[in-house]
Amino acid sequence: MSTSMKKKLFLLIFLFAQLEVFAQDFTVTSYSVDITIHEEGYFDVVEKYNLNFEVPKHGIFRDILTSYDLLTEDGKQETRKIKLSNIKVPGYKFDAPSAFGQKMSDNLQIKIGDADITLEGPQQYEIRYRVENAFIHQKEAIQFYWNIKPSDWYAPFNKIDFTVHIPEGVTLNEGDYFLYSGTVGSAVPSSDFKTTYSNGIFSGTTKPDVVSFGGEAVTVLLKLPLGSVKEIKPLWPFWTNYGWVFILPLVYIAFYAIWKKHGKDDHVTTTTSYYPPKGMDPAMVGYLIDDSGDTADLISLIPFWASHGYLTIEEIDEKGWFAKDDTRLAKLKEIEADAPLYQRQLFNGLFASKTEVLVSSLKEKFYTTMSTASGGLKDAAQVYYVNKSRRIKNFTIGGLVILIFILTPSFLFFWGIIAAIAVGVSLLFLMIMSQFMIKKNKEGTAILSELKGFKQFIKVAEENKLKMLLKEDPTYFESTMSYALAFGMFDKWAKKFDALNIQPPTWYYSSTGRIMTMNHFSKSFNDSIKSTQATMVSSPSSSGGGGSSGGGFGGGGGGSW
Repeated sequence: MSTSMKKKLFLLIFLFAQLEVFAQDFTVTSYSVDITIHEEGYFDVVEKYNLNFEVPKHGIFRDILTSYDLLTEDGKQETRKIKLSNIKVPGYKFDAPSAFGQKMSDNLQIKIGDADITLEGPQQYEIRYRVENAFIHQKEAIQFYWNIKPSDWYAPFNKIDFTVHIPEGVTLNEGDYFLYSGTVGSAVPSSDFKTTYSNGIFSGTTKPDVVSFGGEAVTVLLKLPLGSVKEIKPLWPFWTNYGWVFILPLVYIAFYAIWKKHGKDDHVTTTTSYYPPKGMDPAMVGYLIDDSGDTADLISLIPFWASHGYLTIEEIDEKGWFAKDDTRLAKLKEIEADAPLYQRQLFNGLFASKTEVLVSSLKEKFYTTMSTASGGLKDAAQVYYVNKSRRIKNFTIGGLVILIFILTPSFLFFWGIIAAIAVGVSLLFLMIMSQFMIKKNKEGTAILSELKGFKQFIKVAEENKLKMLLKEDPTYFESTMSYALAFGMFDKWAKKFDALNIQPPTWYYSSTGRIMTMNHFSKSFNDSIKSTQATMVSSPSSSGGGGSSGGGFGGGGGGSW
C-alpha cells in the first residue's frame, strides 16, 4: 500500500472515530421543524426532538448564532445581528439570555433541563422561538436563508422533517425554493430529501436510511417577492429642536475624550521609504494603512503570489460579440504551511485540488472564502494593536447600547419624537465610529510610519529616482505593484513606468499572442484584476439557488449536558 493510500485510510478511520465520539451520548431518532414567516418581518420556529439518551443526562442545549458577517451586493462587508424572542420550552426548566445578554454575545444558548435531575432513554423536547432581522433584502428578491438543522449538533439525526409557511397571498415559482444538505458549503441542491411546495407551504422529509451527522447541515433558501416581508429600518429623518441639544453634546464630548485617550494613534512621523516593510505582504499592508480589510487588500495577494513564483495569470480574450474576457490562474507550487492563515485560506480556496482555475468559475461561489479570509486577516493584524484599546472599544460600544435604551425613551417622554430620533441616530453614529477606536502599539506605529512614507513615494515618485531603483533592482516594479494595488494606486504607479522601457512581468500572459508592452500590461492587468475582484465577492442573489448547506442564518448546533 502506498504512503498516500495509508494516509487517506488513517484519515478515514480518524473521522469515523470522531463521529463515534460525538454520537455516543445520545441519538436524535426524529426531528421536525415548523417555521411560519410573517409579513411583519419576522418568523416563528417550532423545533421538536425525539431523542434517546444512551447515558444519564440532565438535558440538552441548543446553540443559535446571532452574529453574522455578510457581503452586501456592492461587495462591502456587513455584520448582521439577528434577534430571538418569545423563547419557550413547554414542560421543561430552561435558561436563555435576555435581550441585553444577546447583544453582548454572538451566540444564544437555550439550556434545557435541571441540574438535580438526570434522564435516560427516550425523551421528547419542543423548543419555540421568534426570529427578527434575519431576512436578506436585495434588489431582486427577499431571501429567507435558514439552517433548519445547523452543523454543530453533537449527535446524528436519523429522520428530519420540515415545513415552512410563507405569508398568505404570496406565491413562489419554481426556482424560488431550494434545499441544501451535507457538509458545510455544499452548493448543490439536496438529493437526500423529498420536498414539495403547495398552497404556500414548502416542506420536506429525509429519504429512507439518510442520516445527518455532526458537521452536516440542512439549509432552506426561499426567494420571496419584493414587498412580501416588511423590512424593519430605524427612522432617519432630519431634526432640530429644544433643550435636549444641551445634553447630547455631552455624549459627544465623553466619546471624544475616550477616543483621544484610548483610540487615537500616537503621532506618526512619515519616513520616506522606497519599499514596503520587510516580510509583510500587501494584504496586511492594506489593512494597517486604514485599519480595515477591504476586498482590494486580499486581491492584491494574487500578483504578490505570482511575483514569488506560486502562480501565473493569463488574460483570455474570448471571441464573439457578446463573449466576456476571462482570466486563468495556474498554480505553480503549493503555498508554504507556515504562511499566514488568511493567505492559506485564500490560496487553497482558489485551487483546492486543482492546478488551474478560471476566475469566471468563482462567480457567486467564492464570496464565503473571501469573507473567511477577511476575518483571518483581521485576526492576524491584531498583533499590531493595543489589547486594552480593543477592550475599551467593546466597553464603549456596550455603554452606547445601554444609553440607547435609557436616553431614547427618556427623550421621547420629555421632548417628543424628534428628540428621541436625534439621540438614537447620534448614538448609532457613535457606535459606528467606535469601530475606529483601535490604537496601534509601538510596532504598529513604527510600521505605519514606513507605510505612509512608501504610499507617499508611490504618489510623488519621479522618473529619475525610479530609474535608479530599477538599476539597483530590475524587478522593482514587479515587487511593489501588489502593494500599490492594496493602496488603490495601481494605475498611478503603473503609469510612472510606461516610458522606462521595462518588460512586463513574465508571469502575466495574453492568449492573443501579441507582444505586450508595459502600457498594454498595465491596462490589461487592471481590467483583469477589477473583473476578478467583482467576481470573487459576487453574492448568490442573481442566479440559481445560490445557497449552500450551513450557509444561512440559524447557524449553531447543540448537545447534551
